[in-house]
Amino acid sequence: MALIGSTGMTRRGLLGAFAATALTAAPTYSNAAGFLRGSGDVRRIRMYSGRTGERLDTIYWIDGEYVGEALAEINIFMRDWRNNKVANIDNRTVDIMAAAHRLLDVSEPYMLISGYRSPETNNMLRARSSGVAKSSLHLKGQAADLRLDSRSVNQMAQAASSCAAGGVGRYTGSNFVHMDCGNVRSWGS
Repeated sequence: MALIGSTGMTRRGLLGAFAATALTAAPTYSNAAGFLRGSGDVRRIRMYSGRTGERLDTIYWIDGEYVGEALAEINIFMRDWRNNKVANIDNRTVDIMAAAHRLLDVSEPYMLISGYRSPETNNMLRARSSGVAKSSLHLKGQAADLRLDSRSVNQMAQAASSCAAGGVGRYTGSNFVHMDCGNVRSWGS
């Protein structure tokens, strides 16, 4: 598993360090599909959770194929932290997150605010806030709310929007960006 503590690195993490040179040399494109085609034979995602204290640093695509074990780790990492329910995270969402992260040219991992949301959690959040959609893509494992300390909400949203591959929501007041693999659209300020 590539979930690591604050002091260790897994075999996959070491592979990631070597693969970083391939990512660094890749050209930049204006949409996620083109961008990811240009990223060579390796795709990597790095995140941490302020809620659980977990960290994820994994290569989830090698030589034109998704890595099943890495995707399973992503599913667990992006689980509903309130009740530990796990769902399959849509690969397209992970691709958008990875492409936007690469466009931002940062080494800092994303802070995951919200990934998969169980129906119970979504209903609870809807009762507390008018900003939570009844049929949120979080319920389908097709969305993530993310933050980077080194980049503004607008910078993150611009990178995600330039992928032209899904929905991008700016939540400036709460300091996070929503990325999903649904229809191309944007909202917020």
